[in-house]
Amino acid sequence: MDLNDITIHFSHSAYQLSTLFEQRETGIKHFQTWNPDELRARMGDGDVLVLSGFWKNDMLAAADKLRFIQVCAAGFDQFDQDAIRTQGVRLANASGVNVNAVSDHAMALLLSLTRQLHTGRDNQRQANWRPMISDLAQREDELPGKTILIFGLGKIGGRLAKLAKAFDMTVIGLKRDISQPVEHVDELYSSDRLMELLPRADCTALTCPLTPETRNIIDAPALAAMKPSSFLINVARGGCVDEPALIEALGSNAIAGAGIDVTVEEPLAASSPLWSLENAVVTPHTGGETRKYEDNVIDILLTNLERLSKDEGPLHNQIV
Repeated sequence: MDLNDITIHFSHSAYQLSTLFEQRETGIKHFQTWNPDELRARMGDGDVLVLSGFWKNDMLAAADKLRFIQVCAAGFDQFDQDAIRTQGVRLANASGVNVNAVSDHAMALLLSLTRQLHTGRDNQRQANWRPMISDLAQREDELPGKTILIFGLGKIGGRLAKLAKAFDMTVIGLKRDISQPVEHVDELYSSDRLMELLPRADCTALTCPLTPETRNIIDAPALAAMKPSSFLINVARGGCVDEPALIEALGSNAIAGAGIDVTVEEPLAASSPLWSLENAVVTPHTGGETRKYEDNVIDILLTNLERLSKDEGPLHNQIV
């Protein structure tokens, strides 16, 4: 691939990919579309496509020049890999682009629930100076000495373990391959031991991909196995949790609370009970979004363009 003779098509509704790419002064031609209609109209104009949520597999038919798709997110389940391979297109994702952001966000959700920042904000809006609380179970809590169970110990889960250790927590990790120890993890077990370990955890954090094995991994029986005083943190995918079961558990105080950055349907419907549950903190899938996000994506893109130009492989995070 001759980088002097290609055009990069960035497509996203919010990310300023083209603007920040221009600042790299690569000399590579590029443009950006901002919605699915614009994307479809210019599908034939790019040799390289950088996008995530706008993708539909029928777009391949109009992508005559397309040679490489750089997904600007970690998830890639919306791409028909066989069809992409058949058309001779390469595909890579941006796994690792938001390691710091998502692990920070998971810790922020846990701190918000533990320190009751969400109810504090509610009190602020009502100009309500909450009095001291006699009931110990209703007070804010401290993290040192608590146990966090992290399901999924990839880069995000691994960094969350590091953050949890900084708060003097005990870290239990679950992953498929436990042949090697994981730094900052006190106890490491295979993923199939989740139900056995849930009763020990003061917080269960999901940092896993959505796969057939992890879909609804937290269901009604899993929630029932958790301590009534425990929290669930989901920065993985909404489909990893049985949402109606979670709503029931939160509404009945079967668990103490949940920090939720991802939901089954996004955007979350205005009618969802999750919005109004006092013991839930809901953020709109913003865990990975920071001021550095676009630059992190562009770093990966440039690495892959360099490998493609030299016919070196595999690509960074290559899928196809």
